[in-house]
Amino acid sequence: MEPAVDVSTLPQQAQRLLDPKTPPALRTLGARGIAPGLKPGEALTVVCLLAEGEDVHIADMAKATLRSLPVPVLNGALTADLPPGVLDVVAPQFAGELSVMERILAHPNLLPSTVAKVAAACSEPVSELIATNEERLLKHPEIIEKLYMNRRTRMSTTDRLIELAVRNGLELTGIPAFREAAAAIANELIPEPSEEPQPGDLAFQAAVEAVEPLDPNEEVHETDDEGKEVIKAKHKPKAKRISDMTISEKIRLTVLGSATERAILVRDSNRLVASAAAKSPAMGEQEAERIAKSRAVSDEVLKIVGESFPKHYPIKYALTENPRTPFQIAAKLIVHLRESELKALAKSKNVSSAVSTAAKQHLSRREKRS
Repeated sequence: MEPAVDVSTLPQQAQRLLDPKTPPALRTLGARGIAPGLKPGEALTVVCLLAEGEDVHIADMAKATLRSLPVPVLNGALTADLPPGVLDVVAPQFAGELSVMERILAHPNLLPSTVAKVAAACSEPVSELIATNEERLLKHPEIIEKLYMNRRTRMSTTDRLIELAVRNGLELTGIPAFREAAAAIANELIPEPSEEPQPGDLAFQAAVEAVEPLDPNEEVHETDDEGKEVIKAKHKPKAKRISDMTISEKIRLTVLGSATERAILVRDSNRLVASAAAKSPAMGEQEAERIAKSRAVSDEVLKIVGESFPKHYPIKYALTENPRTPFQIAAKLIVHLRESELKALAKSKNVSSAVSTAAKQHLSRREKRS
């Protein structure tokens, strides 16, 4: 529990229920919220403390009590003197209940760290409520970051939050593609807040909800008769949904979407979207290797992939073999290649003459040293 509650400030009856030496039958009553003589807020404090206690049986019972508390009972217990630590335990349990969160978010003892916990997992109505307190958001930017990463937060709301951050000079390091998102928002018309669902929100949710697991060995693109990369037929519906999204929606999808979606986004014609996809923290080595081999991605994307996976050998070789890789990057990677790969590059007609020459020169230097 953060912060810890000073048990000595609680009534004697509450202290007795919390004392490990108290008979288990009595502590069990406390875990169930049955505490004669205690006010609702004090009884709630006892339940929360027991839920965080070392006695696993009692703790599980107290947690079950918290999850099943009727909303009217809980609202009656949210008194002004409730300790911050208790709110920190209760709030995440009711992150989807707007009527409860309306009271908790207005509580004088509520900590910003608790709001951030709620923002990470709350329902859409609660996220809208959190987003209205701009003063708190500006003082504690981590709340903006959590709302952005919460799939239930509306796209129009995250756009407003990014704009708020940019306008006030905030750098949101908890959002992987913040700079790209900020640049996109700067070039897009920010819609006025509305209680009605926004078309863009629906497009974003449709794309996120349509996530299909991607086989690690499957490629989203294939090569046509002319040697160009095209999207496989079964992935075209998803590509169409993504193409209908705004730039800022695409950038957010690079963080929250699937490997299939990133494979499409990394080839987007907008450099902000493609770069954000290449920087996604969700990208694995196999994804990155497929991108490193692609001749349909930008130089910037290949540069980002190389910087993001500096120790993965197959990616290093794929980048040196890809004619789209900037020579400055390929030259740095060549020195790490095995002799067999260097010989292949030296003879290859699919790489630039500069890379081929660099491979020959490095082979020659190795031979002289041996």
